[in-house]
Amino acid sequence: MAAFNITSSHPSTFILMGIPGLEVAHVWISIPFSMFYITSLLGNFTVLFVVYKEPTLRNPMYLLICMLALTDIATPTFIVPKILCIFWFNLKGITVGGCLTQMFFLHTVSLMHSAILVTMAFDRYVAICKPLRYATILTNTQIAKLGLVGLIRAVLFIMPLPLLLSRQPFCANRIIPHTQCEHMAVAKMSCGDITVNKIYGLVLFFVVNMSDLTLIALSYGLIIKAVLRLSSKKAHQKALNTCTAHICVMLTYYTPGLFSNLTNQFGQGFAPYIHIILADLYLLIPPLLNPIIYGVRTKELRDKVGKYICRK
Repeated sequence: MAAFNITSSHPSTFILMGIPGLEVAHVWISIPFSMFYITSLLGNFTVLFVVYKEPTLRNPMYLLICMLALTDIATPTFIVPKILCIFWFNLKGITVGGCLTQMFFLHTVSLMHSAILVTMAFDRYVAICKPLRYATILTNTQIAKLGLVGLIRAVLFIMPLPLLLSRQPFCANRIIPHTQCEHMAVAKMSCGDITVNKIYGLVLFFVVNMSDLTLIALSYGLIIKAVLRLSSKKAHQKALNTCTAHICVMLTYYTPGLFSNLTNQFGQGFAPYIHIILADLYLLIPPLLNPIIYGVRTKELRDKVGKYICRK
């Protein structure tokens, strides 16, 4: 991974402390962390493999599920190997460039994940409200273009975070009380004025995330309005069932993310290790649950996965 340029005023490395206050439990904490990581990799690679092998699944909805699976593979991969090195081997050092690079990719993938959820909500809106035009409005090419727009948006919004920090003079204290190079944890290592960093971080969270949530809410508002117009109760149930998996995935992503960000910004009364554990779980739980949710709630995918498992 390419590192950002660092001026000579920066120390060569930071020290990631893991979870301060729970050092004696690091080895025990590593067990669920590694299990979550391995299980999420197996689940998401299984989804990618099955969609690749099955021509009947190569449609916009499953292309979006594959995009989600890719972000779910990338997110824990950027943090878990380093966390396990800290927990198992006490390898706490990370270069400043490596730290800023990890921060950039983590936040970029997170914003990309959010953009995919917005596109999924639009997909469900078209499928339910404009079913006869679904094939013309949403093609695989259109989904690929929307995915590219989401990626460009994420890169443009996140790039200022490491660039602003790379211009800051860092103090002699290079100890980051965290398992990862989270933006504000690194910003607090600076001896300079980080007001701009704080403001941009808050704007990024509230403007981007809230706009995504607003678009999702709008899509589901229109979906509910369309469903209520249906006369058949069975049609109501069928229409809502198509949205269940997406709603569950949204809840697993936005709920811990919102709680983690709010406790980080305003929860000074919480013990520091609570912030750190919440931040880690926010990046570990959604990739673990998403393939399970889609495997259980999506009949086509469930049947195809079952076919391959039985064949093995």
